[in-house]
Amino acid sequence: MGMDVAPRLDIDVLLDDPQTRIVVCCGSGGVGKTTTAAALGVRAAERGRKAVVLTIDPARRLAQSMGIDALDNIPRRVEGIGDGNGGELHAMMLDMKRTFDEFVEAHADPERARAILANPFYQSLSAGFAGTQEYMAMEKLGQLRARDEWDLIIVDTPPSRSALDFLDAPKRLGSFLDGKFIKVLMAPAKVGGKAGMKFLNVGVSMMTGTVSKVLGGQLMRDVQTFAAAMDTMFGGFRTRAEATYRLLQAPGTAFLVVAAPERDALREAAYFVERLAADQMPLAGLVLNRVHGSGAEQLSAERALAAAEILSLTGDPADPADPDDVPANAAERSDPAKNDAGAENLADGGFVDPPSGNAQARNPSAADPDVSPTSADTSAERLAAGLLRLHAERMQVLGREQRTHDRFTALHPEVPVAQVAALPGDVHDLTGLRAIGDRLAVPVERTKRAG
Repeated sequence: MGMDVAPRLDIDVLLDDPQTRIVVCCGSGGVGKTTTAAALGVRAAERGRKAVVLTIDPARRLAQSMGIDALDNIPRRVEGIGDGNGGELHAMMLDMKRTFDEFVEAHADPERARAILANPFYQSLSAGFAGTQEYMAMEKLGQLRARDEWDLIIVDTPPSRSALDFLDAPKRLGSFLDGKFIKVLMAPAKVGGKAGMKFLNVGVSMMTGTVSKVLGGQLMRDVQTFAAAMDTMFGGFRTRAEATYRLLQAPGTAFLVVAAPERDALREAAYFVERLAADQMPLAGLVLNRVHGSGAEQLSAERALAAAEILSLTGDPADPADPDDVPANAAERSDPAKNDAGAENLADGGFVDPPSGNAQARNPSAADPDVSPTSADTSAERLAAGLLRLHAERMQVLGREQRTHDRFTALHPEVPVAQVAALPGDVHDLTGLRAIGDRLAVPVERTKRAG
């Protein structure tokens, strides 16, 4: 039985379509969402789009590569991208508190805005209240779209413990700020503080008294003062949250679920896909990052280990399982996540020594005339056995990744997939982002194995 193959997600078709106005990258933490968003922005701009990337928490080197290490809440032009073809790339990092402040300043008169911004409860709320980052990411998306300065907005969603918090949080925060609870807290301030409590019914008095004990008297007064100052703005939060939600559902928006070829990440990805469908959000497909490949897939792990065993028995009587029998150069590259070139070197006439980058002959006696032919043969056999074991490890990783991917495809055969071949190191410059973009557009070569 042949393995299932998911439809391929054509990233360039998505980016080139002028109807695509918003691309939202979502997924669990640590799967490369921010890098994917940045790479999409670079590729889109270099294909003629006027794009802006809204990042949430980029690694410092990635931020520096885009020239945004010193940026605030304002999109800035990334130099050297899209020149000559009409494309542009702007980038920004979300400043959660600044976005909240801008909202207040835009919807309150100057005196009221100053009172709100100085309020201790507001300062706590804007700096880290649950859901604030997600709300403000969506608020900033709405602002960027309303300005209509870019024909493509790419959004890196906040890292969340719960899938799609960025969809839920605006509703939750909007309901909180526009809900009955906050209005009850606000009531005493509206009718004259403590003196006005006699106008409230006994139930409300008991509730506010209990809340005051839980929160503390000073915090309760700060909340009430905040609520009174925000009174005219409450409706704005819910209205804007609902408008952004509709924007995400509208034609022209495309969601990309980003994952790694690991069980937990793809389980989360499956939940994202199901949740987006339930909320009628337009899913473009899955981006599967850090997929490993090999140029020698025709040599299975089992055959490679068997050959290594034979070489060890005929060449060196030492225990073939002893890690000391693996040449240092091969041992350093035994982790496929650290270096993607290891197994591919089996197809070459030599191996590459990472420090020098020089290809060396498999027979060390050619480089050292003092090495006897017998010891040279033994060393070559040990080296070959070590490389075969390295290749076997790589093939086992490939098999595990493929089985995990196949399980996702069996659950969601309709979801197009773009596989991104793993890079040897971290992305820290525009060249690396371009390489990610190239890998997004070109599928990882896989040998179709019989199941």
